[in-house]
Amino acid sequence: MSNSLITVAYIAAIALFILSLGGLSNQESARKGNVYGIVGMLLAFGATALSSQVTGYGILISVIVPGAIIGAILASRVAMTSMPELVAMLHSFVGLAAVLVGIGNYLSPDPALVGTEETIHLIEIYVGVFIGAVTFTGSIIAFGKLRAIISSKPLMLPARHFLNLGMLIATLWLGFQFMTTEVPHGLQPLLIMTGIACVLGLHLVAGIGGADMPVVISMLNSYSGWAAAAAGFMLSNDLLIVTGALVGSSGAILSYIMCRAMNRSFISVILGGFGEGASKPAAKGEQQPAGEAKATTVEETAELLRNARSVIITPGYGMAVAQAQHAVSEITKILRDRKVNVRFGIHPVAGRLPGHMNVLLAEANVPYDIVLEMDEINEDFPETDVVLVIGANDTVNPSALEDPSSPIAGMPVLEVWKAANVVVMKRSMASGYAGVDNPLFYKENTQMLFGDAKKNVDSILVSLRESKGTSADKVLVAS
Repeated sequence: MSNSLITVAYIAAIALFILSLGGLSNQESARKGNVYGIVGMLLAFGATALSSQVTGYGILISVIVPGAIIGAILASRVAMTSMPELVAMLHSFVGLAAVLVGIGNYLSPDPALVGTEETIHLIEIYVGVFIGAVTFTGSIIAFGKLRAIISSKPLMLPARHFLNLGMLIATLWLGFQFMTTEVPHGLQPLLIMTGIACVLGLHLVAGIGGADMPVVISMLNSYSGWAAAAAGFMLSNDLLIVTGALVGSSGAILSYIMCRAMNRSFISVILGGFGEGASKPAAKGEQQPAGEAKATTVEETAELLRNARSVIITPGYGMAVAQAQHAVSEITKILRDRKVNVRFGIHPVAGRLPGHMNVLLAEANVPYDIVLEMDEINEDFPETDVVLVIGANDTVNPSALEDPSSPIAGMPVLEVWKAANVVVMKRSMASGYAGVDNPLFYKENTQMLFGDAKKNVDSILVSLRESKGTSADKVLVAS
């Protein structure tokens, strides 16, 4: 393929990637956005493979075919509940690829690069390897925390910030040695820096608590984009540079938006919990939940829903684990057929990944127009008869607004407790992913429906189907 055709293909791929990002910003156009991304990647891959620079097709095919088969099998077996872990692991692959490309690029220097061009190229290699190494190990720790292999509690080593600072200073010193040493003798400081960057990635993410993990995943997505862009500079591939920049910048913007939604400092999170903003241990004077939790039954919950005029469902990670979204969709349809105003309230960080709940509800064919963001629905809770909390915890915790000493203090939450009746579906009274007790469970208007969410939702669905007529004209009164 000629260079002109490759350039045209790259421009078309870049345009498709931009359209893909635009499509993914909205639920109604998300499917089309995915199609744009797939077509753009196929176009970019095909143009690169057919370029004059690629000659070893036997080796290329022997690597791509097994990789595609393994990837397809693994992705097809991953449940929606495990999607955040998959994303974290894929980020680690991007980081590792950047490290290997950088080291390989250094060991195979381009003789045409001399003087300033060679200096710039060496800086690209060093920075690319550093970002890739941090992304690689940081993503592995994120995977472990999301998978519950590693504790979600932040790792609080003594003088941890000075330790991070020391590693950054060592990285700069090794960078000076790398730049002033002839090829290939600079490999030693490059490899030592790679090891330090790997430790830094481990420590940065390990120092971030479970409450901030959705932001961490988004931030690692940004890191992987910058690592890809650095690899593009090393390989002189314009498409990889632009694509990496798109991923890196969009991931950073998303992380910033999520930090605002959680009342977190963007800088504190990416620096591994530096300062006031990241997950912090509860103060000694932290308020303890008062009152006694009241248990309810499936029949009582179904009766509340039958008599309600307005219902808001707030799903969380527990709904994803139980795979209850399809039964929830059926309940929604039955209630709407009875003229009940049913809507969904989605917190920006519900689940373990941005948009996690939106994808689950879309999979269950819940209409897009009744799935509302936190800012759109919070003011409606006081006029709501019943709120059904399915597997959510930290995102509906009133201590975020009522207890200044809480680790999640200041975090905007769904103010479900303002409704007339709240039914919380949980397996137990255990705290959420952030490790913070929830006073919502003890409020006068809250009832706890214990057990597996899928079984309880299925039982509620059966009860609603069996009931005759409708009691939608009844108005609930706050207890």
